[in-house]
Amino acid sequence: MSWLRIRELVRKEFIQLFSDKRTRALMIIFPFILMLIFGYVVNYDIRNVRMAVLDYSKTYESRSLIDSFEGSKIFHVMYNVASENQMSELLLRQKIDIGIKISEDFAPVIRAGRTTPVQFLVDGSMSNMTAVRVAYIMSILDKFNSEELQKRYPINISYGKVDARIRTWYNPNLDSRYFFVPGIVAFLIMLTSFILTSIAIIREKEDGTMEQIIVTPLKPYEFIIGKTIPYIIIALSQLLAVTGVAVFWFEIPFKGSFLLLFLAACLFLLSTLGIGLYISTISATKQQAMMTAFFFVLPFFMLSGFIFPIVNMPEIVQWFTYLNPLRFFLVIIRDIFLKGVGFDVLWPQYLALTILGVIVFAGAISRSKKRLD
Repeated sequence: MSWLRIRELVRKEFIQLFSDKRTRALMIIFPFILMLIFGYVVNYDIRNVRMAVLDYSKTYESRSLIDSFEGSKIFHVMYNVASENQMSELLLRQKIDIGIKISEDFAPVIRAGRTTPVQFLVDGSMSNMTAVRVAYIMSILDKFNSEELQKRYPINISYGKVDARIRTWYNPNLDSRYFFVPGIVAFLIMLTSFILTSIAIIREKEDGTMEQIIVTPLKPYEFIIGKTIPYIIIALSQLLAVTGVAVFWFEIPFKGSFLLLFLAACLFLLSTLGIGLYISTISATKQQAMMTAFFFVLPFFMLSGFIFPIVNMPEIVQWFTYLNPLRFFLVIIRDIFLKGVGFDVLWPQYLALTILGVIVFAGAISRSKKRLD
């Protein structure tokens, strides 16, 4: 193996990459744009729930109930409506998330010491958000009930109780960006390495430079090594850049070892670059290669546990996730970011990435040939 030949091929690849304005934008600007978009947009935190109130009671008790919601700083009364039809129209047009209907006998029933119903109309079109909103409603109602009991029966009754003192480790405020942003780092590395590598060999054929490479003394494995080294350097540079954005811009804690993260990224790139090279060898044009790359990206994304928990998937689908390198890289990157764990805990994920990477990259090399067809 001649490192001089490989070095010259790597140099040619960098010149070819950076001479194309669109490729430069894809490598440099695209990851930062996606990082900012995903970091701000992918967010399941409940911060602004729009409400409409239909208060037939109009009493001190009904106003106290409404004030309990507005005092939470999560619920905001946007409309006071006069009929159920108006509330239904607001829900239909998605101008509110929740509607509250308080009956005329709300206050008399409470004053009599009995239970009175309050109707909540909730927009369930986004089921995951709805479940959280309903949980907040129940929490506020529990607090309101206890405060009303204290007002009406101010007798100090002493009895045993369970005192729950909950501590949430690794993400004390339950910020969803702590979960999503490290995953976005992994997804961006996969996406750019897939796309760039999938067009690596196709570009030589379309630009007419493959004939020149064929007549050189480059061996097939030297050709593959020379073609992949630039993309490894680019992907690792992007890893450093987007990790910096995650830590310093989104303020995601980084508690682990960057060397372990770097090692995991190298093992992960064995799989993604191997798949990209394989796509490049079976595709005839850049457009075909790009479409095939995106065909791989979507299943990898869906079966990685990035958004949907793997344990909730059907058992047969869970077995397929073991063929997905993104699944193991996500576990590593989140645990290194948030928990600061070491190799003694994460070695199964490193082993899985190594096995998948070696198999995929070896298969890509065996499929890749220095030829025109």
